[in-house]
Amino acid sequence: MGSLAAVLRHPDDLYPLLKLKMASRQAEKQIPPEPHWAFCYSMLHKVSRSFALVIQQLGTDLRNAVCIFYLVLRALDTVEDDTSIPTDVKVPILIAFHRHVYDREWHFSCGTKEYKVLMDQFHHVSTAFLELGKGYQDAIEDITKRMGAGMAKFICKEVESIDDYDEYCYYVAGLVGLGLSKLFYASGTEDLAPDSLSNSMGLFLQKTNIIRDYLEDINEIPKCRMFWPREIWSKYVNKLEDLKYEENSDKAVQCLNDMVTNALMHVEDCLKYMSALRDHAIFRFCAIPQIMAIGTLALCYNNIEVFRGVVKMRRGLTAKVIDRTNNMTDVYLAFYDFSNILKPKINKNDPNATKTLSRVEAIQKACMDSGVLNKRFKILHYSK
Repeated sequence: MGSLAAVLRHPDDLYPLLKLKMASRQAEKQIPPEPHWAFCYSMLHKVSRSFALVIQQLGTDLRNAVCIFYLVLRALDTVEDDTSIPTDVKVPILIAFHRHVYDREWHFSCGTKEYKVLMDQFHHVSTAFLELGKGYQDAIEDITKRMGAGMAKFICKEVESIDDYDEYCYYVAGLVGLGLSKLFYASGTEDLAPDSLSNSMGLFLQKTNIIRDYLEDINEIPKCRMFWPREIWSKYVNKLEDLKYEENSDKAVQCLNDMVTNALMHVEDCLKYMSALRDHAIFRFCAIPQIMAIGTLALCYNNIEVFRGVVKMRRGLTAKVIDRTNNMTDVYLAFYDFSNILKPKINKNDPNATKTLSRVEAIQKACMDSGVLNKRFKILHYSK
């Protein structure tokens, strides 16, 4: 439920934490009885508890489709992430993965912990996939095929330019956004969103994760993973791993701020995407991770701890986001609040200070221009 010390420092976290705990227990009780579906939903709880919670609010057919979509892409990602798999073995698996989902017998042992269980027992996911409606199957197959091909491309290619960075993020996350938009459309509850907006929804989340996970990725055994583009980090250090060394702290923070500034460019598209959603459950499903992302960037910006350990929102703040996110007013307020937390951290001597400030102010203007926020409001819900 979050550490006792954190709750004592933030006593208003307690009620949202209790609600989150109760909702999590309720979600676990809703796991279907069929063995293959039981495996899929149990695995979903293990690999992403917060995702498993918000997915439960979706209608049954869409919930099942999104669950399988997530697990298929998580399995694909497990293959890509396992640096112990030789390239000549990994690339063909990534390229053919969209066909494996139709094969109830296929599995491939890789990954660790719960991800290894997912890969070893992938037949449960395939069995569940084959029970989905054809519209859902087609969308999942299409995105899996395109993502696998993109991942294979970047196994043999480093992220050099910012264009490479955007292309990589498109393959591993932008396509998730496109796929979810297709699933929402196939469910009959939403119009098909423009690809550009769906892509930005994925890129904003992915770039946040890449920024936050620098240390974990660079220390990966047996081979480090490098997703920060050379075009950015080479302005500050000779090698990407140099950012983690204490003697390079000032340059590391400048590079970090450059990366955060790059990620902020997607926020206005994300706000447009979310403002067009009609279904309340789909809206919450999409909005909560986006608010978590802007909150994480506000924590990471100008924070040397990104290069020392894990920087993430406290559990109580996450519970607040989940509890308070119900409509676009909540989203605009959250984005305004978190950008307001980031704004005072901008050092005028930072090489990207002007660009960062411009992007933060553009976000705040978009929130204000929505017309749903009182321009005189003073209370920042997420600033404590």
